[in-house]
Amino acid sequence: MGKILAFAGSARKDSWNKKILNIAVEGAREKGASVTVIDLKDYPLPLFDQDLEAASGLPENAKKLKKIFIEHDGLLLACPEYNSSITPLLKNTIDWLSRAESKDETPLAAYKNKVAALVAASPGALGGLRGLVTVRSILGNIGVIVLPDQQAVPKAHEALDSKGVFKDEKQGGSVKKIGAALADFLEGHKK
Repeated sequence: MGKILAFAGSARKDSWNKKILNIAVEGAREKGASVTVIDLKDYPLPLFDQDLEAASGLPENAKKLKKIFIEHDGLLLACPEYNSSITPLLKNTIDWLSRAESKDETPLAAYKNKVAALVAASPGALGGLRGLVTVRSILGNIGVIVLPDQQAVPKAHEALDSKGVFKDEKQGGSVKKIGAALADFLEGHKK
């Protein structure tokens, strides 16, 4: 079974996306996948800057994250939407991890042979769909296979209770299926 790295593109403690990520992770684990959940808040990075990179190299947290990415086969992302697009935290993380540490390193090593599944939650009526379009485009352009099924949760503040449990089991099941689909894909891909 493939190893999945799961995280949300939000640093907020009570992020709706962190809550739905846990549900998608549950779906992957029920299929037997090994899932590592991280919080990007634990890996602060400066704003991507090639002058900073030229002067100081890759930041230590970028090196740590890149190692974690390389050790996993799949990415399970919960993607908040800010102003109809990807969050600065997620974009900055993707950008730093795209950089090579040496001339001998394979280009985009952190993303090589990766498969991703996407979920999103938003208090808005579209549930983060517009941001998912951008995330899908970025990941696809750096070589990540992004599974076609995704799940957006509109009006997340009404869909989930204070403990992060869906009020509608069917909606929760749809999010769980995204994690399960990633686990299934990785299992089939390994054979």
